[in-house]
Formats: sequence, C-alpha cells, structure tokens
Amino acid sequence: MSDRRFATRAAQAGLRADLGTGAVVPPIHPSTTFERDPDGDYPRGYVYGRQGNPNRDALEETLADLEGGAAAVAFASGLAACAAVLRALPPGAHVVLPQDVYHGLRALVARRLAPAGLQASAADLTRAGALEAALRPNTRLVWVETPSNPLLGITDLERTCAVAHAAGARICVDNTWATPALQRPLEHGADLVVHSTTKYLNGHGDVTGGVVVGSKPLVEALRAEQVLGGAVPSPFDCWLTLRGLRTLAVRMRAHCEGAEAVADFLAAHPRVKAVLFPGRPDHPGHAVAARQMSAFGGMLSVRLRGDAMAVAGRLRIFRRATSLGGTESLVEHRASIEGPGTQTPDDLLRLSIGLEAPADLVADLDAALATRARVHP
Repeated sequence: MSDRRFATRAAQAGLRADLGTGAVVPPIHPSTTFERDPDGDYPRGYVYGRQGNPNRDALEETLADLEGGAAAVAFASGLAACAAVLRALPPGAHVVLPQDVYHGLRALVARRLAPAGLQASAADLTRAGALEAALRPNTRLVWVETPSNPLLGITDLERTCAVAHAAGARICVDNTWATPALQRPLEHGADLVVHSTTKYLNGHGDVTGGVVVGSKPLVEALRAEQVLGGAVPSPFDCWLTLRGLRTLAVRMRAHCEGAEAVADFLAAHPRVKAVLFPGRPDHPGHAVAARQMSAFGGMLSVRLRGDAMAVAGRLRIFRRATSLGGTESLVEHRASIEGPGTQTPDDLLRLSIGLEAPADLVADLDAALATRARVHP
C-alpha cells in the first residue's frame, strides 16, 4: 500500500453521507437504547449502547481498513484492548512478552492475570534465537512491541511471526508507536494488532481508547470481552478518534520529520550519551526498521550525562506530561513514572515530537542542555 494510497484511505474510509441530511461529517449517536419494531425485531441492527453503536461501528470499520484486517473491536482504553487479548487465552496458557514491554501491560500481567493462572515470561525479541529459547509447549501467544516503549527496540516481524507460528503460537503486535501509516504488522504475518487509540490515531490528546484488529474469527472471539466486559468507548470518543484519523497520514509525516531533526541534533551534543531512534544508521535495529516501516516515527529517547530530570524541568516548549502522539511535544522521565522495579535507566528522557517547527524544538533542547550543571562522565 503506497503512502498516497494510505492517505486516501485515512481520509475516506468508513465515510458516508448521512442519509437523513446529507451531512458529510457523520453525526454523533449518543443514545444508549434503540427502538424495536412492533413485532419485536431490531431491523436497524442496534439494541443497546454496550452492544453496538453507529459511531463505534464506523470507527471499527475504518481501523480495520487502515490496518489491512478483516475486522476490529474497539475498547475504552488501550490497556483494556490488551487485557481482552490476554483474557481470551485458554486456561494455563503461556505468553512471551518482550523484555522492554510497556510497563502498564507488565503490571496487568503480574498483578491481575498471572494470579488468575496466565503464565508469562520475558525475552529480548530483538535478538535472534531469544524467542526460540523462551517458547514452551503451552505457549499460545507472543506479544511484540516494535518500536518498543521506551527503549525503541526493533523486532523483526517476519522472523518472529515465522518462529511463533511454527510453534503453534499466535502473534499480537502493539502498533501504537508506528501506526498503520508507517507499519502494518498483519502484512508481515501477525495475527492481531492492538493500539492505544489515545495516542497517534486520535492525535489530539482528548480521547482515551483502544482497538484490536485481525481476522473476523479472532476479532469476534474478542467481541465477547468487549460486550460482556463492558469496556466500550463512548460514541463521542469514537467520533473524535475517527475525526483524528482523517489527518493521520499528514500528521505522521510531520512527526517523523521533527523526530529526525531532533535526533540528529541530540546525537551531536556533548551532554548526550545515546540517542535511541531507529532512524539513525547507528541504531542496532535500523536495517530491520527500514525494511518493515515506511518511516521511523515521531518517538525517541535520549540518555544524558548529568541530571535528566533537571534538563526536563528547564524545557519550555516540550510539556512535561505522560502520553504521546499529540500535536504538542512531550517529555517524560520514564523511570520516575514507572516507579519501583522499572527497567528504564534513570538518565533517560522519552520525547514525543509534536507538530511544532523542528527548529524551535531543537532550540528548546539546546537551551535546556546548555544550562550550567554538574556533568558526570
């Protein structure tokens, strides 16, 4: 799928003029219940808000289209989408997680799902042979993040899918950071794709949501988790996410351009130990990322000499806040956010590059790094 073709799909997928008014922008349907006909049927297909809603249907149709899947199921948050995939595994199943997995998913497994019987272990999926060593006879799922959060590790999707499938396990890829504008895991053999739609897909920092995309049988099996578990997104949140998707292609181009400019600046700065960005040729996953991504994304992490938290405190354009993928640039000291047990180095700052002029972001970082401070070797 070409970038131009994707841009057209993002702008048009699921878009239909309203039958009653001809409105091009779809209306919001806040109703929680829908009327029966006199004979008791629901000929328009809707019964109750938890079971279905026109705005949710439109969002799911669009996300399935953009990821190249047959179906999608939307949730009230990205973590709810992840939980649905894991809860759908059979009793006693084993899942392989990446070592550098999103800390919220790690906590979900450790505190809620492992005590209920899910078996889980971690492996460095960026390294050849690590997955083979981690597989067990009862492994039913391999979870992949590429790029990973927050160390920007790159996993070879085709190799990982081949190994997992040969062992009878499915692959679920968290594609939140890359988005389908840059990477489509289903085309590389993945079975399921998850997103926190809170991030780039909505793109404006005003919605919390999640989605799972895949084949119809796999997605319909997860719909029971959606309907019976009740973690459904509101009609307005679906409408806002669909609105954000219309500009995804153009936003991602700007995010990527800004990230490359910031990464190049930081790589040459004397107070920087390392820039973690797959777009740089010195990144260990650069060649794999170049093969399976059309561009390298708007996220990067930087490891600093000196007090990383103090540098974050001196930034003026970057906002010190959790989350990513919005129009505004954000900086986060991940180790303090993740808390005890974090695997993130204390000298690391995670940067979400927004839509500001890259030169202004570079100037902001330059000023924060230039402030006199004790620098440790």
